[in-house]
Amino acid sequence: MNRIRKGDQVVVITGKDKGKQGEIIRVAGDRVVVANVNLVKRHTKANPQAGQAGGIVEREAPIHISNVMLFNPATGKGDRVGFKVLEDGRKVRVFRSSGEAVDA
Repeated sequence: MNRIRKGDQVVVITGKDKGKQGEIIRVAGDRVVVANVNLVKRHTKANPQAGQAGGIVEREAPIHISNVMLFNPATGKGDRVGFKVLEDGRKVRVFRSSGEAVDA
C-alpha cells in the first residue's frame, strides 16, 4: 500500500515549485506527476499519421515522491502519512498529526 496514490491532493515541499498544490496524475515507482507542477517545454516533431501538430508543448514532468506531502484539508498544510489496521482487519492511511483516516 502506497502512502501517496493517484488522485490525492499534494503540496510540493522542495524545489522550484515549493508551496504549489496539485492533484497526482500518475505514480510510477518512486516518481509522481502532479497537475500544473514542474512544467517543462518539450519540442515535438509533427506526426501527421497520428494527427499530432509539431511545436513547443508545455507539460508536467515527474518529480520524486519524497518532494511531495499529502495535503491535510483540516490543517490546510502538508502532512505525513502513517498506516493503521482497523478492528475489521482493513489497513488504512492516517494523517500523523491528527490520527484521522485519509480515505474516510
